[in-house]
Amino acid sequence: MYDAIVIGARCGGAPTAMLLARKGYKVLLLDSARFPSDIPNGHFIHRQGPRLLQQWGLLDRIVASGCPATTTLSMQIDGITLVGRDLAVDGVAYGYGPRRRVLDALLVEAAVEAGVEFRPGVTVDGYLVENDAIVGIRGRQRDGAHITEHARITIGADGRNSSLARFVKAQSYEATPTAAIWSFSYWSGVATDALEGYILARDAIFVFPTNDGLTAIFVGSPPDELAPIRADADGHRMRILDSVPAVGERVRAGKREERWYGAADLPNFYRKPYGQGWALVGDAGLHKDPILALGICDALRDVDLLTHALDEGFSGRQPMGQALQEYEQRRNEASREDFAENLRFARFEPLPPELIALRAAIRGNQHAINEMYRAREGMIAREAFFNPENLQKLIGAAPPTRVPATEQRALFGS
Repeated sequence: MYDAIVIGARCGGAPTAMLLARKGYKVLLLDSARFPSDIPNGHFIHRQGPRLLQQWGLLDRIVASGCPATTTLSMQIDGITLVGRDLAVDGVAYGYGPRRRVLDALLVEAAVEAGVEFRPGVTVDGYLVENDAIVGIRGRQRDGAHITEHARITIGADGRNSSLARFVKAQSYEATPTAAIWSFSYWSGVATDALEGYILARDAIFVFPTNDGLTAIFVGSPPDELAPIRADADGHRMRILDSVPAVGERVRAGKREERWYGAADLPNFYRKPYGQGWALVGDAGLHKDPILALGICDALRDVDLLTHALDEGFSGRQPMGQALQEYEQRRNEASREDFAENLRFARFEPLPPELIALRAAIRGNQHAINEMYRAREGMIAREAFFNPENLQKLIGAAPPTRVPATEQRALFGS
């Protein structure tokens, strides 16, 4: 009998198992894959992600893997490029882009070190129910052997197509269909020390350094471009890259080292993340288009929220249902503005005029650019930059008295 069974051992599941084990709970971690292994997902970590990884003692391991720390952010929107520099606090850079085979293996290793029992190569194909509560799982090992395990709670960290969410019929809300489709690959000989973002009229490009001296390049487009991409995959993507000469010229001078990976099924939704004997974390409970690179950093945030709630419930300090209800509330409050703004970017909607004015006003003002990005990334208090007095000083005559929080985020320091 386990305190918790966690299904899915990547960036939602492995740290959940690790933190619970560090609190003294007996945890079983399952995944159908074997590690290390890659998955075709984005992998830039920013916002609260680096700070949580440092707090958990894992950030140094990511840096030691050869993943560069990213302290420069360059964003081109509506033809205006703003470059933030030296974005680091107490040795923690604003972002890191480790390959998933590196990140996920490190997270699993840390979970095992904490005392988690890890079983790779296990497919969960059923759930045990008693008195309308989930009490465990049924599964198959790769050799075909069947397993049955019981737990006080079963946690689905198994992605947007979570089998646990499907089994319990977890309610979805604020759901919208795929807004953009994405392709990415890896190049040698394409130098960058920054996260570079280019938001175009109907497409987006992101470039950042990753492991093995390679550069990751992501291309996003509206769903109606899927057919042209399938008809001429490399040509279509290269035309988008060539539309930004600063990118296209470097790409053509470099070498693509891997095939193109792609994702065209990227719905946006919240799911109710708990019920009797079960909980959801990461993409299983909250999924978004990758345009703002919120997936991993939000998953790590929600891991922190969920493990705190479970500890409150297991310890008896709160009824488990109340603790998990608060988990959902805190998750939603922390993500609501980002969810809406992320969807706006994924739909390639124009920026509000006041934000265009602000970006134009601070062009060439390095201090203001740095402070804007630091506020966006949570390195300083948001109000330290986004306050009426500062905006009036920066924009000049007839400034907005305030920039709504949802529109502050459209500045995309991500």
